Amino acid sequence: MDIGIFVGIAVAFGCILLGNALEGGHMGSIVGGPAFLIVIGGTIGAVIVQFPLPQVADSLKAAKKLFKKPGHDAAKLVDEIVEFAQRARKDGVLGLEKVAGTASHPFLTKGLLMAVDGSDSNAIRTTLETVISQEEAHAENSAKVYEAAGGYCPTVGIIGAVLGLIHVMSNLSDINAVGSGIAAAFVATIYGVAAANIFFLPLAGRIKFRQHEETVVMELMLSGVLAIQEGLNPKLVRERLAAYVPAHDGKHAGGGAAEKAPA
Repeated sequence: MDIGIFVGIAVAFGCILLGNALEGGHMGSIVGGPAFLIVIGGTIGAVIVQFPLPQVADSLKAAKKLFKKPGHDAAKLVDEIVEFAQRARKDGVLGLEKVAGTASHPFLTKGLLMAVDGSDSNAIRTTLETVISQEEAHAENSAKVYEAAGGYCPTVGIIGAVLGLIHVMSNLSDINAVGSGIAAAFVATIYGVAAANIFFLPLAGRIKFRQHEETVVMELMLSGVLAIQEGLNPKLVRERLAAYVPAHDGKHAGGGAAEKAPA
């Protein structure tokens, strides 16, 4: 599990609550069930008005994926692709037909099978780049849902604050309750701004960042498949793919079975 999101949210809320306490505030002054209902419920409703329900559901799935660590290690993928390159060099590209299904990523399997079927490099590149573009568009659409929520949230918070002030103004006869009533009215504003800037907008950015990582991995696999289709020496395949591996994994990517590949 990727605990970075939990750590970030905990740090943000923890520092806010600590700062509130140091200023003499207390938890009870910023806890408000009605304010929370107005802000979160109003924001969700606005998002549903803007986006089709299937897209909202997809955005929830995209957010759920963020709590899991990326499933593919670039350095290990390089080793895997080099092994396929060795097999292709030994038995020919057709020799990959029986082992393509064992690839760790469906995208890699698709590319290898296209090479086995005799597709040229342009066809392989065009097809796989289309898949990458679709994945990027899908992630962008999910991120837009949270960006929209981050935009609506503060405004809905203001609505909640105004509703609270209306309630206060309608009860001016109880002058002792005016101060606490005005303070409670602004809780909705706090919720709106906090939810937007600590949760919704960062979540949208995290979805984009994760998609960027996945795009790099798919581009690595695309480059590997094209290298195999071209019949490159496995050692050269590794060297071509090394650029896609993060620097801290470079040592791992530079070694492996490919060093023993036939010239």
